[in-house]
Amino acid sequence: MVFILAVFSMFLTACSTTLIQDKVAQTDTPVNHCSGSQSVDDSSVAVLPIPFVAFFVPHADLNEIKPDQYLSNCAAPEKLVNRKVELHKTGCVPAGLSRIITLGIWQWCPASVSWEADVRQASAENN
Repeated sequence: MVFILAVFSMFLTACSTTLIQDKVAQTDTPVNHCSGSQSVDDSSVAVLPIPFVAFFVPHADLNEIKPDQYLSNCAAPEKLVNRKVELHKTGCVPAGLSRIITLGIWQWCPASVSWEADVRQASAENN
């Protein structure tokens, strides 16, 4: 029974989450498009690290994933419009075996973050 619940919880963790998505903003200044992706560690540990009980308690992330950290690869925040940052956790499904091996206490999750934004250029009037 515990094994079935563990397998079911592994499949629930596989998804994509949108961390930031702005509505499309029209701008009268020229824009350049910036995008990218990066592999991240989205592992988690049980709040109550007791074997088997850990399957049923909440898990806390070991690494905080901040969207602004990735958008800063494009430009300063005040220059960005139409921002979008997504966290893809599809790699967590096969890596969910780590949660079974550790009896629910820890789960390794190799995820990826993708981001895109439009960068407003400084207008000629400001120069």
